Amino acid sequence: MPFSYWKWKCYPMRILLISLTLAFIGACGFPGVYKINIEQGNIVTQEMVNQLKPGMSRRQVNFIMGTPLIKDTFNRNRWDYVFMIRNGSTVLDQSRVAVEFNEDTLVNVFGDFVSADWAATGGAPIATSSSAEPASESSTYQ
Repeated sequence: MPFSYWKWKCYPMRILLISLTLAFIGACGFPGVYKINIEQGNIVTQEMVNQLKPGMSRRQVNFIMGTPLIKDTFNRNRWDYVFMIRNGSTVLDQSRVAVEFNEDTLVNVFGDFVSADWAATGGAPIATSSSAEPASESSTYQ
C-alpha cells in the first residue's frame, strides 16, 4: 500500500513539472522559422503616373493604373493605390498614390511618385534620378 500512496501523492507534482516544461519550451520559440516576403496592393511605377493627365476619364485612369486597391466608400471621387512589401511584420517597401475625380474627370493626383503641383503643371512628370524608387518614409517625414 505505501507504494500507491506515494504514487498519488507525487501525481500533482508531476503534472506541474510537465506543464512548466511545456510552457517553457513553448515560450522559447523556434529559431529556424523562415518568413517570406509578402507583396500586397497595386504595383505603381513612375511611368504609370507620368501617363496621367488632368481631364482623363475614370476608364482611362483605370486602364493605366489598374483597379484601385481602395475605393473610398464615403468619397466616391477618390481612388487609392497602395503597394507594400513585408517580411513578417517588418515593412520593407511601401508606396502610395491617390487620384481624385470631379464627376468623371481626373482632377488631382498625389502620393509618392507625384509632384506637389501636379494639376498646375498639367501632369508633367517630375524630375527624378536614375532610380524610380519612392522615397522612404523615414526621409519623407523628418
